[in-house]
Amino acid sequence: MGIFTHEFATPSSVAPARLYKAMALDFHNLFPKIVDSIQCVETIEGNGAAGTIKKITLVEGGKSRYVLHKVEEVDEAKRVYNYSIIGGVGLPETWEKISFETIVMEGPKEEGGSIRKVKIKYFTKGDAEVCDEVLKSNQSRAEGLLKFIEAYLLANPHYV
Repeated sequence: MGIFTHEFATPSSVAPARLYKAMALDFHNLFPKIVDSIQCVETIEGNGAAGTIKKITLVEGGKSRYVLHKVEEVDEAKRVYNYSIIGGVGLPETWEKISFETIVMEGPKEEGGSIRKVKIKYFTKGDAEVCDEVLKSNQSRAEGLLKFIEAYLLANPHYV
């Protein structure tokens, strides 16, 4: 088994507490509303705390597919939300899981907003590799989701 790590940070003009709530605590309600390809998010097991498993159903190219999302850690005080993709279309057969460690931090004082830092760990089976194209694609997808959430929050200032 191999572990491949990729880290990046994405700035946002949204305050850290609002961004964290939307991306970590309320994503199961928001994502189906604002991301066309996400049909629904169902809790399969648990109550939202560590150990919870959620099924994210996507419609891509007219086909219904799913991803299994396991919550690893939730720390509201530190704005940490860690999870893993443990099954479904987001997990090739040569990978055991993909873990995401995320934290939402205060942005630079002169600019305000926040910064979302992400560390992705790819746990591969055997001697499987993770190519740069996959790393870049997954980073782009994660940044795109943040921009969807950011646009929603800016358009809906009463969302708390």
